[in-house]
Amino acid sequence: MSEISERYGRLAATFAAKVAAVGEESWDRPTPCEGWTVRDLVGHVVGTQAMFLGFVGRELGEIPSVDDDPVAAWSAARAVVQGDLEDPERATAGFEGFQGPTTFEAAVNRFLCFDLVVHGWDLARATGLDEAIDPAEVEQVRVQAEAFGDTIRSPGAFGPEVEVRGDADAQARLLAFLGRRP
Repeated sequence: MSEISERYGRLAATFAAKVAAVGEESWDRPTPCEGWTVRDLVGHVVGTQAMFLGFVGRELGEIPSVDDDPVAAWSAARAVVQGDLEDPERATAGFEGFQGPTTFEAAVNRFLCFDLVVHGWDLARATGLDEAIDPAEVEQVRVQAEAFGDTIRSPGAFGPEVEVRGDADAQARLLAFLGRRP
């Protein structure tokens, strides 16, 4: 397993545990992502896995619907991506990315892992779960977020940075940078 495969596996498992902990009464709760319910958020994360597979000519295949079974849908989607990351040929498949040539595994590291960290926090905030993010991930996502430059504020991406107290910790500063109110 590559370092990226291991990172994705760890973050996908953390996200899966949060999805599994959502109570039936919580799927329609709003999230920090304006206009999205908890179910919508999980649907977005599943859909993003499919989008990145599509960049290299692959698909999720037949997986459960997020509307019917969000836990099973996420489990199936993450298994497909993880399987591709563990196959060296598939992991290194190239495509023309948003910022030039890249590989599937590099895109997973840069975008999908980023999404799992941030949307994992969104999911926790919306449902009252543990909101703590691994400090190493806070640092890595902050570096990645800053590397996106102005594109991070594109429509449908992240809102404007919000202010936090001067003594806010690194996680709160990251979330505020991404337009969330920690």
